[in-house]
Amino acid sequence: MALEITDLPHPARDDLRLTDVLFALSDPERLAIVRQLADGPLEMAHCHLSDPLMPKSTKSHLMKVLREAGVIRNESLGRGRRLSIRHEDLEARFPGLIGSVLGAAAKA
Repeated sequence: MALEITDLPHPARDDLRLTDVLFALSDPERLAIVRQLADGPLEMAHCHLSDPLMPKSTKSHLMKVLREAGVIRNESLGRGRRLSIRHEDLEARFPGLIGSVLGAAAKA
């Protein structure tokens, strides 16, 4: 029996809500994931959390919150998943927001 990786739902650009995006970015672990993606897409397996003992299910939940808020895109890539920030969609809906958040996080 072959394992089939399915496409996950992502909100459309026009459906992105500022409150959802800000909530997703308010958690330190989720923000750390987004900061790792700032330089470009990564395989999900290469994204690390500050606590290496955190369960895999928790990491998956963090990714789900970011995806459902429209902050990241989570796409199948072979047997794994590739994560990327939805820069264009976020910039179109909330100009300057993601850059400001990432800039402030880098200074903290």
